[in-house]
Amino acid sequence: MAVTPQTNTTLAAIADALRGRDHFVICGHVSPDGDCLSSQLGLAWALRQMGKCVACVLACDEEPPRDLTFLPGAERLVPAARFTGPCEVFIAVDVPTPERLGDGAALMAAADLTVTIDHHAVPRAMSDLSYTDPDAPSTSLLIWELAALLGADRERLIATCCYTGLVTDTGRFQHQNATAAAFAGAAEMVAAGAEPPLVARFIFQSRSLASVRLEGLNVEHMALSADHSAALSWLSLADFETCRACKADAEPMVDVLRAIDGVEVACMLREQPGREIRGSLRAKGDTDVAAIARSFGGGGHTAAAGFTFTGSLAEAVDALAARLGIDDPVRPGEEGR
Repeated sequence: MAVTPQTNTTLAAIADALRGRDHFVICGHVSPDGDCLSSQLGLAWALRQMGKCVACVLACDEEPPRDLTFLPGAERLVPAARFTGPCEVFIAVDVPTPERLGDGAALMAAADLTVTIDHHAVPRAMSDLSYTDPDAPSTSLLIWELAALLGADRERLIATCCYTGLVTDTGRFQHQNATAAAFAGAAEMVAAGAEPPLVARFIFQSRSLASVRLEGLNVEHMALSADHSAALSWLSLADFETCRACKADAEPMVDVLRAIDGVEVACMLREQPGREIRGSLRAKGDTDVAAIARSFGGGGHTAAAGFTFTGSLAEAVDALAARLGIDDPVRPGEEGR
């Protein structure tokens, strides 16, 4: 494991600490993805096997992504702002900073013991017990290891959750983090009851019609650098209204851009209320898009990162075009030119 500033313990020591506690709250990051929710739910099932009282909370008061509601235990998710139960131990999974905890940060501040399990490297720790392995293909693979250390029976429920986190964070085992450890973990999870066809159907084969319509606008708004190595596109609030789409419908859009032959860096901008633009970055090859995200106040992994830009959509388009070397981006109001 690569030593990080946040890491002050081991998974085995965390397992020992959790055995002696009874009430747990598990939280992930705002705008949770497959690895985030899968890690929360997988750990919750492991702790419940030990007779623990466990609540999984959402960082913001919003519905979880529709394609993840099949996960066992997803129906028990509660917005952190509405949670009123005991919080003896607060466990942050797949989230490196308090700012990314959203409403969960208040629960963390009130807990007797705080724990972080993650694979995002940042300069500082935020918990009493922190274990961060940036070489791990997914946080859910760390949860799979922790479940074994807890002595849990890693059966179908845990395996389904952890496999979903692994397959989504490795991009169907296509990204640079699709290591031997990822495949070994996946094999264990399938042997324990995870069903790849079932997970694939919910995650990758259940797109809404609105999402497909958004993809057409995504391509219409796309601009490429002169050598076609960078792609940039955007979706406005008006686009979502036109397509009757929700935020989750836009999830595949950045991968549509990255899939283009020759594109090494793809950026997708999504307008949100209040002059906030959410940016998603993806890479092929050796390009470090986390460095690009950090230049806009965000972060992430080498091949997948994100950020929030404060300003208008047009300003965000210009800023990212300049950063990616795109001379003539399509700006809002210039579609179809």
